[in-house]
Amino acid sequence: MSASPRFKDRIALVTGASRGLGRAMALALAREGAHVIVCARSVGALEELDDEIHATTGARATILKLDLRAHDRIDQLGPVIYQRWGKLDILVAAGGILGSLSPLPHTSADAWQSVLDINLSANWRLIRTLDPLFKRSDAARALFVTAGAAAADLAYWGPYAVSKAGLEALVKSYARELVNTNVRVNLLDPGAMRTALRAKAFPGEDRSKLADPSAVAAFALPLLMPATTDSGRVVRFCGDGAPADTALAASSDS
Repeated sequence: MSASPRFKDRIALVTGASRGLGRAMALALAREGAHVIVCARSVGALEELDDEIHATTGARATILKLDLRAHDRIDQLGPVIYQRWGKLDILVAAGGILGSLSPLPHTSADAWQSVLDINLSANWRLIRTLDPLFKRSDAARALFVTAGAAAADLAYWGPYAVSKAGLEALVKSYARELVNTNVRVNLLDPGAMRTALRAKAFPGEDRSKLADPSAVAAFALPLLMPATTDSGRVVRFCGDGAPADTALAASSDS
């Protein structure tokens, strides 16, 4: 653990924590003193993450098996966290799927709905169930993971691109609603990372040239600090340690 942990005694919830960026964010937060509640479908992978957190920090994570398609389970998160901790200081909503890449006329209704359910509707449900807990924190910070596909004119990426564009609109709208509160919410575009989702989309790519999720997590941590005032922004990881479109915590407007 860091000698001066930046997130000491903060309660953090991380979805998609079994691998990729979610896992890296959970580790980074735990190493900086946060108690992390880690969520994913794979309990085995979460137990391995918990073991690594314990080996590194001496603390344990709280493991929650959560399928983001099970919307009733998401709705229960707020009451469950309230009963144990009474608040939530940090959310990292990193769970998501790529879906199939195909022409829109060939996309089945089930495939379309699955991507929208997980990448968009699940995040709206997270906002709805966790909002009262954010407002019980002295400085709640939430980070949702988007992608360049939200703004790109890419053939065959329809469901994924639509889900991320919708997520950006959702979070920006929520940010405006939070202007007079202590809650700040932002979006992170991590760019090209060495993850399973990226490998599925670009199977022949040279992975050695891609960013490691741990580097992106280190870059993103300042967005979750109480001192951060930015809200409703899309912050892009460029690989050089500097945000592409805004200086973190430099603006007080939402």
